[in-house]
Amino acid sequence: MNEQEQPTPSGPDGGRDAAGQSTKETLTFGVPHEGRAGYPVLAWAASAAILILIVGAVLYLGRKKPAPMPDTLQPADAYAASLPLSQFAMSESENLSGGKLTYLDGHVRNAGDRTVSGITVQVVFQNDLALTPQIDTVPLTLIRMKEPYIDTEPVAAAPLKPGDDREFRLTFESVPDNWNTQMPEVRIIGTELQ
Repeated sequence: MNEQEQPTPSGPDGGRDAAGQSTKETLTFGVPHEGRAGYPVLAWAASAAILILIVGAVLYLGRKKPAPMPDTLQPADAYAASLPLSQFAMSESENLSGGKLTYLDGHVRNAGDRTVSGITVQVVFQNDLALTPQIDTVPLTLIRMKEPYIDTEPVAAAPLKPGDDREFRLTFESVPDNWNTQMPEVRIIGTELQ
């Protein structure tokens, strides 16, 4: 049997049109469509519009303000006025690897009406050369004990309740060579309140 003599499938034209293309109906998700004709243009347009809306919503809701550079001077925190820093003292020591550590100790008092569980400060080391000062952004740590050595803990370990007055220590592994050795400026730029 050659191609012309093969039995025809169902129907008088064998399921083919004049050009020999199959005209059988197929089901896609229960919706019949003819041959190669895909989804209607309206369905594609609606799908594209929904996708654009979803992507736009994700981008809009997910955008964040870029974090400031750690060496850029930031404005004081709103609660900073309730956390006066005082009695500053500086000291140095050598670490086990022979490097020098610089410490800035002081007192912090919670004069406000909220409990504080975290404090971030910026310390500005000025110089006499009219160069940009070194600015370090560090968490403030509270002195937990002084004997046999000074041990510190984060503020979250012992939150500052209203009226509390505690000693703190800031530790720096390096200070600039051109630092003018004057007491650096310390500014509270962030607080975590309860």
